[in-house]
Amino acid sequence: MVFDWFRRKFDQPPAQTAEDSAPKNLEVAPESSPEIPEDPAIPPEDEYLAWAKAAYQNLKQQQSQTLDTSPTPAVDPETIVAVEPISDVAESAKPVKPETIAADLESTPPDSPEVAVSDESSEISSEISTAEKIEVAVPSLLARAEADRQSRLDRLKAEAIVEPELTTSIPEPEPEKSNPLLLAFDEDFRWSAEVLAKEGRRPEEVSVEEITWLSRLRQGLDKTRRGVINQLKAAIGQGPLDGDGVLTLESLLIQADVGVLATDRIIDALQTKLRQESLPPDQAMEYLKQILRTMLDRPLADQSNPVLAPEHDRLNIWLVTGVNGAGKTTTIGKLAHLADKSGYRCLIAAADTFRAAAVQQVQVWGERTGVEVIANPGKNTDPAAVVYDALAAARSRQTELLLVDTAGRLQNKKNLMDELTKIRKTIDKNAKDARIESLLVLDSTLGQNGLRQAEIFAQAAGLSGVVLTKLDGTAKGGVALGVVEQLGLPIRFIGAGEKITDLRPFSSYEFVEALLNG
Repeated sequence: MVFDWFRRKFDQPPAQTAEDSAPKNLEVAPESSPEIPEDPAIPPEDEYLAWAKAAYQNLKQQQSQTLDTSPTPAVDPETIVAVEPISDVAESAKPVKPETIAADLESTPPDSPEVAVSDESSEISSEISTAEKIEVAVPSLLARAEADRQSRLDRLKAEAIVEPELTTSIPEPEPEKSNPLLLAFDEDFRWSAEVLAKEGRRPEEVSVEEITWLSRLRQGLDKTRRGVINQLKAAIGQGPLDGDGVLTLESLLIQADVGVLATDRIIDALQTKLRQESLPPDQAMEYLKQILRTMLDRPLADQSNPVLAPEHDRLNIWLVTGVNGAGKTTTIGKLAHLADKSGYRCLIAAADTFRAAAVQQVQVWGERTGVEVIANPGKNTDPAAVVYDALAAARSRQTELLLVDTAGRLQNKKNLMDELTKIRKTIDKNAKDARIESLLVLDSTLGQNGLRQAEIFAQAAGLSGVVLTKLDGTAKGGVALGVVEQLGLPIRFIGAGEKITDLRPFSSYEFVEALLNG
């Protein structure tokens, strides 16, 4: 079962058939998932705790089914053979030496059926009867010793085959040790589960990757949250904002790199609400969250399908651009990983031909993610030519998502910006039936400087979205609001870490909850 990260759902939800795919009432048995009210405002905490427990149990079952795909065959008790101590078997299996046979013959009593052998220093008896007896006895003893040795070796081999089955299949493994859950039912899990529950998700629709990502996002925005949340509550929880309250709120938002335009809009909306009615701090914070979510979703308000996801059985081209150092090439590698794990046929075009080792860096990401990279081994080759070859390869391989890496550039480098325009024209001319997106990678630590760069990129590349990276290394997580307000572009993906799984589709609800309620 594949979890489509772009659409945030399984291809075939677990425990659900095609006939059951329509939304249903969430009321179920107590041991399963609790009923989550349609209004996700603030339901009772025990409802969310029960929901989190149901999701946790469901994840354990999913993992158990994955780990138990190849069960160990049972052993028939009748086939179990007792195994002798290894020391006794080894001793009995030692090869028989000729000196031992001679000693045995020497020690044979006179009345024994076998005839004794004389001492080595004595002469051989001339009596024919004695010679015949010795000649018959020695071969008989050798054959008997060899047969006995072979019998013991055969038994040892037979027992050695049975022994592994006894040691691996008879003991009953402990369930928790044999199928360990990679997540602990801790505060991060409960918080992540609560966020998903408020989004209207069912416990059986949750994946381990989602829980892990939300926990990572929460940790990435921890610096901003700790520096802002308590002061925000103090500022907006005292009725209408006076002069000092406005100044305090402005200072906090600017400090979080929200930007001047976004700060003015937030303060105006909040002041209007607080003048109409007096809200306690908690309700005032809930209203502030609503303001932020509305701002973040405004660029997608006119779109019928706000989700950015590749379409199956169609060529989707994502042109990725940005300045050097913003994490552009790394973002392409993470997007390729996301697409591959979500079940899309992906291809990368290494069109950053001006920066030293840029092509090799993309190829390394291709090896890590198992995604093919189309590149030109020459130096300073035409980026548009690489894109042209990649388009031909994408058609022949029936690729669904083509990620195009472009040269990192500054907005004042006109020649490089012209190359970006040329690449876009090549795509528009040779892939008229493809769905094209142009994504700008922005380093969140740059703040307002990154926004000024983005304005120039928007003119050259026809930007349709932003990828915000490095949110884990800054105390200015509010830059997301500045990006939307100043550029009018939606945030499509956010990165909150260095791991290959630390880049995910953007959700305004999850972002605001991690920012103000983590």
